[in-house]
Amino acid sequence: MKVLVLNSGSSSIKYQFFDTDEKIALAKGMVERIGMSSAVLTHTPHGKEKIRIVGEILDHSIAIEYVIAVLLSPNHGVIKDKKEIDAVGHRVVHGGETFSGSVLITDQVMNAIKENIELAPLHNPPNIKGINATKEQLPNVPQVAVFDTAFHVQMPPKAFLYGIPYELYRKYKIRRYGFHGTSHRYVSERAAALLNRPIEELKIITAHLGNGCSMAAVDCGKSVDTTMGFTPLEGLLMGTRSGDMDPSVILYIMGKEGLSISEANTLLNKHSGLIGLSGESSDMREIENAVLEGNKKAKNAFDVFTYRIKKYIGAYAAAMGGLDAVVFTGGIGENSDMVRRDVCANMEFLGIKLDENLNQNPKGEAVISSEDSEVKVLRIPTNEELVIALDTEKIVREQLNNLPS
Repeated sequence: MKVLVLNSGSSSIKYQFFDTDEKIALAKGMVERIGMSSAVLTHTPHGKEKIRIVGEILDHSIAIEYVIAVLLSPNHGVIKDKKEIDAVGHRVVHGGETFSGSVLITDQVMNAIKENIELAPLHNPPNIKGINATKEQLPNVPQVAVFDTAFHVQMPPKAFLYGIPYELYRKYKIRRYGFHGTSHRYVSERAAALLNRPIEELKIITAHLGNGCSMAAVDCGKSVDTTMGFTPLEGLLMGTRSGDMDPSVILYIMGKEGLSISEANTLLNKHSGLIGLSGESSDMREIENAVLEGNKKAKNAFDVFTYRIKKYIGAYAAAMGGLDAVVFTGGIGENSDMVRRDVCANMEFLGIKLDENLNQNPKGEAVISSEDSEVKVLRIPTNEELVIALDTEKIVREQLNNLPS
């Protein structure tokens, strides 16, 4: 099956076009600056050079039209007729408590996504625009929604409830939702496959470390806890997000600095984290270089970053009553041997022993712990788009099989 995977933002659309039988991306690209006369589409067919197209792309519908046109291009395309697009899978950020898995998009599903806008006001509206635009351009092609939050929806109440009046949860659905669910699900399943053990027997901690960071406790294939909460602000220190902190701190700062709610939100989400502590950068590569040069503020930022990951490993091992594997993924998790080394240092008491040679030179999906490490440590590149494509294929095939003969 050939599946177009879309990730629609307010002014951009990322896409990949998959052959799910071969599990390869035939093409990938991105439309940026939607709504401007100088919008840009970058497109890379499998095994070919990247091309760049500049034009006037005023809305998401025109952006999808451009994407389809470049997929059909005689010189740069990978299909000859748009009928070859069998299905479209959409990344949708927030499914609230409504969705515990991926679903075929219907009017009812669209209404539910709209109802969750207040939980993700920056993300769900452009996701909806992408779905509507696709419906205009490919009216008879089935569409599937794959939710960032779905993997975490079945967490137990002890993990998702906050210590606030229960009526506020019932009234406003204030709870831990968690994000990066597609990534956590993918790498935990890949870890089980690499270890050649059924995921139903494993207790796995997954660490998705990028500009946004989150961890999940995956017990027998199910997320039982995760670090991000009601929003992606909670949990680990991130590129520009504060992560865990005493709620009174922001109230104190708002009073001292005279900040509005909007300004406080910007402070916590855009000017905190690595960039806030270091004063240098939100990019871990630059932080690490500054650390090696003796920059104390960068060292503080690095230490806080890895210390929080280490703390959550201990917490989640306790929550699950054991631990079989720790998985590092995401831009930092996959590429920073310094972060992995610091997180795993002095963790032998928990059964974690890193092989430093393997840690410094991992290739693709790899076990980087020593042979005698009771807990296996893995480095697994994530592939959320492939998960979306495969979920889309599965749901569309099930729909076709259920049609009356």
